Amino acid sequence: MLVAGSQCCSPGLAEYRGCGPLRGGEDRGIKMPRQLGRGPSAFIPVEEILREGVESSRRQLFIDAFVSAGKVDNIAMVMGLHPQYLSSFWKTQYLLLRMDGPLPYHKRHYIAIMAAARHQCSYLVGLHMGEFLQVGGNPAWLQGLHCAPPKLRSLNEINKLLAHRPWLITKEHIEALLKTGENSWSLAELVQALVLLTHYHSLASFVFGCGINPEAEQDGGPGCRPPSPHGDSSPASDDGVGGSGGKDAMREVEVLMERMQLLRESQLEEEGVTQEEMATRFELEKTESLLVAPSDIAAPTSLQSNVLCFVEDPEFGYKDFTRRGEQAPPTFRAQDYTWEDHGYSLINRLYPDVGQLLDEKFQVVYNLTYNTIAMHCGVDTSMLRRAIWNYVHCVFGIRYDDYDYGEVNQLLERSLKVYIKTVACYPEKTTKRMYTQFWRHFKHSEKVHVNLLLLEARMQAALLYALRAVTRYMT
Repeated sequence: MLVAGSQCCSPGLAEYRGCGPLRGGEDRGIKMPRQLGRGPSAFIPVEEILREGVESSRRQLFIDAFVSAGKVDNIAMVMGLHPQYLSSFWKTQYLLLRMDGPLPYHKRHYIAIMAAARHQCSYLVGLHMGEFLQVGGNPAWLQGLHCAPPKLRSLNEINKLLAHRPWLITKEHIEALLKTGENSWSLAELVQALVLLTHYHSLASFVFGCGINPEAEQDGGPGCRPPSPHGDSSPASDDGVGGSGGKDAMREVEVLMERMQLLRESQLEEEGVTQEEMATRFELEKTESLLVAPSDIAAPTSLQSNVLCFVEDPEFGYKDFTRRGEQAPPTFRAQDYTWEDHGYSLINRLYPDVGQLLDEKFQVVYNLTYNTIAMHCGVDTSMLRRAIWNYVHCVFGIRYDDYDYGEVNQLLERSLKVYIKTVACYPEKTTKRMYTQFWRHFKHSEKVHVNLLLLEARMQAALLYALRAVTRYMT
């Protein structure tokens, strides 16, 4: 799909041990990451990420990170399998956290904590507790949401909805936050807060989806459990990904290739599917998504106190967009409120520059490909990438009129659907087994790309619901 380590194109990976050309950073007082018996991910074999000889583009990215931040965290190490995306991600996150904007720096980190806590992501909560203190935040606020100022606490409801059921957000939620008063938000402040919340909800999905390990300095600290309940104790290198997995796994690749070819041929031969049939197929896919639930979800883990203290109504979670016997909210027709025509311009008007960077990030991940699938080269993967993106939007109730949702069933196997829905909707329930069971003969870098598509599709879906509510408030 976009294999950073396939037989067809095999760029080197990062030097994580502080050896080679990056070792010189230690002489400049730069904190170099060390391998402490494990790598950045609990799911991906350490050698996949730590190969010697990093290509020049990736090496320069990491050097820039060492200079600006003094370290490269585990998220970046895994994202770095795809340097073009990592560069875009870093630019966006840097603007959100460190450049001029309506919100003070310490409040930005506190909002990141609130967002990550909704998904029990102790990795991100701990990271931003440290950042919050570094930029002068009041340590008392870290005792819990009840100790934060009322203005920040007022974000709790929209944080909860954005994280779990964004289709419930209305202009009344926006109006309540903007109403005149001592603790009211300005429109510019609120838009920055909405972007931060959706950014960290989605980043929590990536942390759990890729099994990101705690940083070395987090080890032994409060609340730094492994990023997800692994569900098994097998080592990452024995998971059947990236070359092993037997004849069945190889056959899965061939079946996918055959289905993609058949779909291309049928698109050329057919005059097209009617709009009525398109709508029927979307409703069918949306209904079938109710049945896509992981069978091996571990028992709920008790929230650690350093995460629970930032969460109100912890039982509130994702609920299927369409449930039998219930009144479903109307489907969000993507053509009625698009990112390109509506969301982008609204954000850029209220929070300059961030709209452009978000748009670039969406485009980079959607179009990113090395034209490879597992051991095959020269493959047009656009159909597969679009199916993953649109399936994420489907489980959040967003429909594209011009897309045939029959392709989703043709291209996405059940184990992949289970993984996508879990990581996008309740990432804290992701297990290593789920990661292992889909695309068993594909490279880890291809699975990382799936997670990048999930991250961005989920963020865009939540943003569309939030920005539509803002637009309705303004009009």
